[in-house]
Amino acid sequence: MLYKNENGWKKQTNREEIFKFSEEYKSFLDMAKTERKFVTEGIKIAQAHGFVDAQTEKELVPGDRIYYVNRGKNLVLAIIGKEDMEKGINYVVSHVDSPRLDLKGNPLYEKYELAYMKTHYYGGIKKYQWASIPLAMHGVVILEDGKKVEITIGENESDPVFTIPDILPHLAGKVQGERKSGEVIKGEELQIIVGSIPSTIEDKDVASKVKYAILEILNRDYGIVEEDFISAELELVPAGKARDLGFDRSMIGAYGQDDRICGYTSLRAILDIEGIPEKTAVCFLADKEEIGSTGSTGLTSDFLGYFTGDMIEKTKGKFNEMMLRRALWNSQALSSDVNAGVDPIFDSVHDIQNAAKIGFGVVVTKYTGARGKSSTNDADAEYVAKVRNILNSENVCWQIGELGKVDEGGGGTVAKYLAALGIHTIDIGPALLAMHSPFEVSSKLDVYETYRGYKAFYKRG
Repeated sequence: MLYKNENGWKKQTNREEIFKFSEEYKSFLDMAKTERKFVTEGIKIAQAHGFVDAQTEKELVPGDRIYYVNRGKNLVLAIIGKEDMEKGINYVVSHVDSPRLDLKGNPLYEKYELAYMKTHYYGGIKKYQWASIPLAMHGVVILEDGKKVEITIGENESDPVFTIPDILPHLAGKVQGERKSGEVIKGEELQIIVGSIPSTIEDKDVASKVKYAILEILNRDYGIVEEDFISAELELVPAGKARDLGFDRSMIGAYGQDDRICGYTSLRAILDIEGIPEKTAVCFLADKEEIGSTGSTGLTSDFLGYFTGDMIEKTKGKFNEMMLRRALWNSQALSSDVNAGVDPIFDSVHDIQNAAKIGFGVVVTKYTGARGKSSTNDADAEYVAKVRNILNSENVCWQIGELGKVDEGGGGTVAKYLAALGIHTIDIGPALLAMHSPFEVSSKLDVYETYRGYKAFYKRG
């Protein structure tokens, strides 16, 4: 009669498989610290599992495994199902961008014979958490001749790293003492130190010789000149690898688990589908969720309609707008994103009776939003019941969750953009501690149960 929510470790006997899966997840996190690298690594894994580029296929039949890439930042994997797509598709949609620091278009300057680079933070961060930690630089630079140069600095032990120096506590009283927490480090103070040795050049027109020395290094190693920063996407992320956490190694500490924890588990779930599913299965790895799903690689673009329409045309040999609308309206989706786990230190922000806990399984979140459910999807009861039945049928360890107490805060996911297309949608993903920090914490059990939950959805959805 009573709803029982308990720690998943108490009933999970397959610990060896959980820990093995988590090691693979940690390794992937280390390789895929940006949305571009997630897509690049995802393509390699997909191809190794028999997926082929959809653009090379003129027609599709049940069982075909294909992928689509959008501007190097979206990856879609699909397995064509037995049923006509107009009867619906099963989508699992995650985002693979994470909060970070982006270099500005003209970032490099010198002052007091120190070279710095200016950044603009991306997504919701506590800015002070990014000071005085080692940072790595990842990204691409497009040179004037169109050549793409890929950069990764700070991940190998022999690499240099970067940092944002904080002011020492002895002198912080007047500078930071009266600031509110959100301004302990201000946005314009998020600047990385990049060098201190002056160039030996004797040109009298070069006044900033430390800055010039940095440009000499970049030109020598990458062919870059200062103007090339304008056509670059260079991101600063925490340096270092994902680590086991706790004496019992039951947790994972790493950067970017929101939302690459869902990206990886949804990717693995579709790779591990055996045979031909009844409905076409789609894993959609999106970009830009952390800043509102904007742009041509976010969920507000029409890329979902583009690749879905392409699949319809290649399976049916014809296409019209009504076919696409009918397919989307009959489809169902999991918006695979994380929820906030209860931290005992700050448990006052949660309604414990309706809050998620790490180690209690994947979290089903009926609605997110803020205040009066503003900007939420709010899944209908019929669809919640269906998802609940799918999870129970496959003995997946799951729980319900909300994003804090009413009027305490709130947040959003890609769910509302899927629902706007008529797709039945609900949020489902694991809980994290320290979400949006440089070192987020997850439970290994939750990682594994999230994978099992997505796989069950593909199988029974």
